[in-house]
Amino acid sequence: MANTRIVVVGAGLIGKRHIEAVNKAEGVEMSAIIEPMPSGKEVAGKEGLPLFQNLTDLLKAKQPVDAVILATPNALHVPGGLECIEAGLPVLVEKPLAESVEAGRKLVEAGEKAGIPVLTGHHRRYNPLIARARKIVKEDQRLGKLTIVNGMCWFLKGDDYFDVAWRKQKGGGPILINLVHVIDDLRNIAGDIESVQAISSNGTRNHEVEDTAAILIRFTNGALGTLSISDCAAAPWSWELTANENPAYPYTDQSCYLFAGTHGSLAVPNNQLWRYADDKRGWWQTIYQEKQNHPVSEDIDPLIVQAAHLGAVVRGEAEPIMTGREGLRSLEATFAVKESAENGGKIIHLKN
Repeated sequence: MANTRIVVVGAGLIGKRHIEAVNKAEGVEMSAIIEPMPSGKEVAGKEGLPLFQNLTDLLKAKQPVDAVILATPNALHVPGGLECIEAGLPVLVEKPLAESVEAGRKLVEAGEKAGIPVLTGHHRRYNPLIARARKIVKEDQRLGKLTIVNGMCWFLKGDDYFDVAWRKQKGGGPILINLVHVIDDLRNIAGDIESVQAISSNGTRNHEVEDTAAILIRFTNGALGTLSISDCAAAPWSWELTANENPAYPYTDQSCYLFAGTHGSLAVPNNQLWRYADDKRGWWQTIYQEKQNHPVSEDIDPLIVQAAHLGAVVRGEAEPIMTGREGLRSLEATFAVKESAENGGKIIHLKN
């Protein structure tokens, strides 16, 4: 069967990574780039690809296209996604799915009504480290009944990161910029979220938005969780620094997520599984670390796997792993955290 022809919209940092991923993935190939900014000409020239200003121009030119990857600024995700749906084109929308829950719901419902696949670009869903953790915790239930979850997203962003003004203004901050990744990881491994309660502080950077937040989570399966995030913490405990997924970040041999149940516990991503030797369980018994094969992220680029999966979905060979609806659920939980923090730690219940 012929390769699925992909158009990438947006030739910025993440757009370039998507182009590279499509070039390396099986079953897909680049067809064109859409980028109205001057930088698009350089990227298209380097890749030897046609360049268009917008999707309308591309379709008028009858450029072959089977699916679209949207790697535009967040505010353009929903308008771009709706345009793809109207054109009958399956679309993978970079995370977060939308700037608001209401806008995200509009996009998801439009895709479902039209029968057009809408995928969310939570690429960690394709990482073998996350897949292994999900299998141990949720599918095989090797931890027994899940009782407690802990997530850390601690890193130190350099001062120059905030030279881009919007990152320190309303709409910025680590809750809306970074937390959606972590929320999706925890939902994927531990299960859906029932409610959240959060507090936040801007006391270190003194920006308009928070630099640190602490969150309590109640999962629908009864497990409880704690989650903390800070962009001003000199620490090795974040997915970026522990997963060895992106070579731009120095690797630390640590974990950032902990899951525990009635029969064992798991550290992620270093894959340490702790269990008792037999049915004699209790804190007076010795708990042992079981050796696990450690799938290394650098051996499998999740973006490449995601691009190949998009092609398989378009060809009817697979059902979407990360649908727009799933992306919307993670977005809802993230905005619930923001709402709670802005309302004195009010408990926010989610609709599942």
